[in-house]
Amino acid sequence: MAMPTPVNGMITDAVTQTNVKVLGEAPAMAMGAIYQSLSHSTGILFENAVGSQQQLAIAAQAATNQGVIQIYSVDTMAGAVATSKIGQSDVPNNMLSLLTALRATAA
Repeated sequence: MAMPTPVNGMITDAVTQTNVKVLGEAPAMAMGAIYQSLSHSTGILFENAVGSQQQLAIAAQAATNQGVIQIYSVDTMAGAVATSKIGQSDVPNNMLSLLTALRATAA
């Protein structure tokens, strides 16, 4: 039994019961804090995953647009290269000579 004190016994019992209650609730409070921290971390994880998916979707769309632009410009580029090659060769002179010969024959 506890030693007699000048404090009323009911007060010491109330304080003791409160201390026991706090000690009894401590594991549950700790687990609650752990669960709350875990759920917060999981939420941030999902936010980051969504952000990464959005960035990848933007990159994929940009790559698709670049591919379509290249597909549409193939005709133009091929024509430009062919025109450049023809302009640097002697084909125009040969064509002019052929045209002059045809006109002379037709006249």
